[in-house]
Amino acid sequence: MKLEVFAENLDFPEGPIALNDGSAIVVELKSQSLKRLYPNGHFEIIAQVQGAPNGAALGPDGIIYVANNGGISWKESDGLIAPGPQPEDFIGGRIQTIHPNGEVKNLYTHYADGPILAPNDIVMDGQGGFYFTDHGQRREHDMDLGSLSYGRLDGSLVKRLVSPLFTPNGVGISPDGKRVYVSETITGRVWWWEIQAAGELNLSGHGANLLVGLGDFTFFDSLAVDAEGNVSVATMPKGGITTISPQGEVIDFVEVPLKDPTVTNICFGGENMQTAFITASGTGRLYKAQWPRRGLKLHYADEL
Repeated sequence: MKLEVFAENLDFPEGPIALNDGSAIVVELKSQSLKRLYPNGHFEIIAQVQGAPNGAALGPDGIIYVANNGGISWKESDGLIAPGPQPEDFIGGRIQTIHPNGEVKNLYTHYADGPILAPNDIVMDGQGGFYFTDHGQRREHDMDLGSLSYGRLDGSLVKRLVSPLFTPNGVGISPDGKRVYVSETITGRVWWWEIQAAGELNLSGHGANLLVGLGDFTFFDSLAVDAEGNVSVATMPKGGITTISPQGEVIDFVEVPLKDPTVTNICFGGENMQTAFITASGTGRLYKAQWPRRGLKLHYADEL
């Protein structure tokens, strides 16, 4: 499979969104921005976002919903940038909306019982709400555990659904809307839960179902689901995308061309949903590829 560089010199890109005109939107965590990238190399900054915008999803009326983890410290090694522990200027995790004109608003900063810690990834459910991962916070000598959470688009409700989780990262929904998937970074596992209704999971018994656990010093970042229900998850430090069937079988692994241990996300777009965009964050690149399987068209994908 050929991966071509769609954009480079990005400042730790994440949260890709493929748009109908062939452009793509990414967040840049380090430079705190939401940026639109065009095939001809042109780009525009939609908004500057205080903290660290980590994940993004397109919602109704072209509004972009952002999972902002509140801020990250940074370190550089061998020419690669990587996130560090919670910084001194941490502003607190939050879910935000960004209007096409660049206006940034806080939608949620707190649950009923305490602050939102560090939202990482977000996916729309098409029923007036969205699921998001609250990654938790890492400091020099301790850390907060995270959760799978749910919010309403209108700002009326935000709640934890599954807590605690250990470094929850990517989140996605199956094509039939009956499963929500979550990848955990440090454990290298992908879990799923049965969706009973919007923002309601079947938590009877163990509740969580293990899709895959790769082991062997494998970390997972964000994910996307394709039209067949396979889960494609960014895999570190191998530097690529692992695709897993709904039954938990590893289908394949695609490595980015320039070695980058911090491949963080993937999304699908294009006329037939077979164009994949992959964020290689350590080297600051967004790759584009013709994917062997059709991606799942997300809710509100035609809104912008």
